[in-house]
Amino acid sequence: MKRKKIFSGVLALVMTVSLFAGCGNTSESGGESSPAANAGGNESTAAAAGEESEQASSSGYQTTYGSKQFDGVTIQVELFDRENAPEGSTITDNRWTKYIQDEMGKVGINVEFVAVPRGDEVDKLTSMMAGGIAPDIVLTYTYSIAKDYYDQGGVWNLSEFVDGEGQAENLKAYLGEDVLDMGRTNGEELYGIVAKRATTARSNFFVRKDWMDELGISVPTTVDEVYDMVDQMVHNNPDGRTDVIGSTIWDDGYFMAAFSKLASDPVQSLISCKLTRDYVDEGMKDFYRFRNKMYNNGLLHPEYYALPTDDYIGYIVNGSMATFEDHVGANIDSRDGYALQTLRENDPEADIVAIPPLENIWDGKQYSTTYSQGGLIAFCPKTADAETVEACVTYLDWLCTEAGGFTITQGFEGEHFEYDEDGVPSVIDADYNTADKDWISGDLFITGNGGYFETVDDYNKATSKKYPGYEDYFITDQEYALMGDHIEDIDDSLYTSPSQAELAADINLVRDEWLVKVITCPESEFDANWDSYMAALKDAGVETVHEERTAYFEAQ
Repeated sequence: MKRKKIFSGVLALVMTVSLFAGCGNTSESGGESSPAANAGGNESTAAAAGEESEQASSSGYQTTYGSKQFDGVTIQVELFDRENAPEGSTITDNRWTKYIQDEMGKVGINVEFVAVPRGDEVDKLTSMMAGGIAPDIVLTYTYSIAKDYYDQGGVWNLSEFVDGEGQAENLKAYLGEDVLDMGRTNGEELYGIVAKRATTARSNFFVRKDWMDELGISVPTTVDEVYDMVDQMVHNNPDGRTDVIGSTIWDDGYFMAAFSKLASDPVQSLISCKLTRDYVDEGMKDFYRFRNKMYNNGLLHPEYYALPTDDYIGYIVNGSMATFEDHVGANIDSRDGYALQTLRENDPEADIVAIPPLENIWDGKQYSTTYSQGGLIAFCPKTADAETVEACVTYLDWLCTEAGGFTITQGFEGEHFEYDEDGVPSVIDADYNTADKDWISGDLFITGNGGYFETVDDYNKATSKKYPGYEDYFITDQEYALMGDHIEDIDDSLYTSPSQAELAADINLVRDEWLVKVITCPESEFDANWDSYMAALKDAGVETVHEERTAYFEAQ
């Protein structure tokens, strides 16, 4: 499997522009021990640091967990509240917050959690910062907010707490240089700690494999072969069904990667974003022409643009959906209600599988649209004093140990998991884990997204155990989602151009109106509608946004 990143040639550029965002059985934890006793990893780093506790870094700060005993320093940590705490617990008072408080208490740090509604985190962050009442560790997925506060002098430069020899050794080892540098400005100053994604896999294209096999269709490798496959499934369905829907709208990047002419150009891929891509990427006209052809030949749902989620799920589980694009692993992800397991309750012989990326129409290569390596970003407002920040970075460092991040996300051996013959944590009871820890573990582990794992393969093997009987499906889905060259789904998330706030609403209105027209119009009218769409985008100011983004990225 080829995993060459399309951005490898512009790594320095990516690390610079990534600064921006925008276009259980018991209730007591004191007697519990972490799996670190049974596994290696970053614990050795903390132990080594502890042996040298008298040797501070050049800056005077000691932030490797265990290297310094604090004297009852209290830190406040933001915690996203999804209003999903089980009965008997609250978001800030539960088994896992107590575990953290007990572990940090061992080095003299008191941890207080500050709940912030997940759906309102940006507005809440803004008001807390303005009022000088923000927690000592603040979280956001919108990097530009943290960067703006830093530029205004309201956020600590964490480089003096992280970069020195012996500082934050667990954090640096776990995140790696590339992810750590995503929180830097000017290549040096560290305004935030970016969480490392366990995997960057983003989406899959799924097909009814049982139908494909019965029709004698090979796995498609080109967009034309996909069209022919869908056409046969709709018009020559092997089950004799007349209600088959070829597909629904695609917006997760699988087909965009197959049609994009900019896919092979890393700089232009950075410059283009959702607001501008239709206008600046020549391949998007071919993409929408393809969808127009699908629509006019009855291969798309006739009201795809207004299809309720419940109806979409219903078509999949009742067996009338031939293909669909969705998040990686959606074919077996029962949490969303439309997994293969549900379909098989009605049709035991049914099968839904992911297929590899298609050949790009311009260069014949395979591209996968992926997430960025970084997840949320944590930063420390200047309302915290230096010793508090030192304790905050020590806490983040502990989260990058097995006693920290691993235990929070994987749980305890013998209760939540057992190690299999390959040393991979294997879930004992998924339902138990969901109720006991999974509801909060991801939001507590703020230095990682998706769980504590050293490698993507570790993530794939361990997470596949959550899908008994479907482990191979999970691993295949993940591998296909990272196959070929990678186009990070950064869009406008790395940089917001000066005019974007003013123009985005008008541009999006144009897109919403005209994309329905260009896909649903008669094939003979496609070109005229496309030209009108381009003119409307121009009038709405798309060129201004593109010019500003071009100037910014080319200047880096």
